[in-house]
Amino acid sequence: MTTIEKIKLGKDGPLVSKLGLGCMRMSSTWGGPVNDENESIATIQAALDSGINFLNTGDFYGNGHNELLISKALKGRREDAFISVKFGAIFHNGQWIGLDLRPIAIKNFINYSLVRLGIDTIDLYQPCRMDNSVPVEDIIGTVADLIKEGKVRYLGVSEITAEQLRKANSIHPVTALEIGYSLADRQIEADLLPAAKELGINVVAFANTAEGLLTGEMKAPLAENDYHNHFSRFQGDNLLKNLEKVEVLKTLAKVKGCTPTQLAIAWVNAQGDHIMPLVSMSRRSRLPENIKAMEIVFTADELNILNTNFASGSILGSTYLQR
Repeated sequence: MTTIEKIKLGKDGPLVSKLGLGCMRMSSTWGGPVNDENESIATIQAALDSGINFLNTGDFYGNGHNELLISKALKGRREDAFISVKFGAIFHNGQWIGLDLRPIAIKNFINYSLVRLGIDTIDLYQPCRMDNSVPVEDIIGTVADLIKEGKVRYLGVSEITAEQLRKANSIHPVTALEIGYSLADRQIEADLLPAAKELGINVVAFANTAEGLLTGEMKAPLAENDYHNHFSRFQGDNLLKNLEKVEVLKTLAKVKGCTPTQLAIAWVNAQGDHIMPLVSMSRRSRLPENIKAMEIVFTADELNILNTNFASGSILGSTYLQR
């Protein structure tokens, strides 16, 4: 059985698994159907059994459903998990309606999360993004106060700019940055990734398969009701040309005896000891494949093939990751 490597989170943080479990898809965040709850709970427990201790959630995933789910999965084994919670997003009837990052709101959010999770302290607490509606000093300062109160252990941030990251870290040490990162989405390599490395901040990288583009399973045209159609990356000629790029990934995966998805995760993993692939799963059957991806090693030539074909800007069109 594969042993999951442990890494130190931030300069003064704890040891966590190099592979993280994203729990979002276990709940209905965008108004879709809820996955089988028993299977989701079993998936979390199987991940913990395999050595994955980093669990990522948001208080707005399923309007609190996700936190309640994690609470059920962690009964009697709280110490086995490192829990990362995002806050700030406001949904109504399955629709995103904005952010609330006011200090008074954050102090409200944290108490509801603690009750739903059934715990006394959240390990990593982070605004889901920042939109300049509230000063960075107020947002980070409030989380810093929660750390002093013992309700939070470490500060995280998510989907922000290099300038915001530096400012946040100057107010209170940031332990982890959660951000979308994949072969298809490399824009953060210009300034955000170097800033995080310089400051000693770990990167929790989600969307490793670029919303399914890099799985090798996507085909054009997409069904009319497919949510991908909202983004120009998955429309018309853009999708056709992007899928041509994915053929390179599929060919290399075949040579290495793995799946394109495993290769996409492995590439993110290979970008540094301070970078953690965060993989969303809601079924136990997905665990072995994703864990196995952490064993894949690239030759210099293989990395060159991937980095050349998937150079920044080579994937046409945008997604929600480009704002």
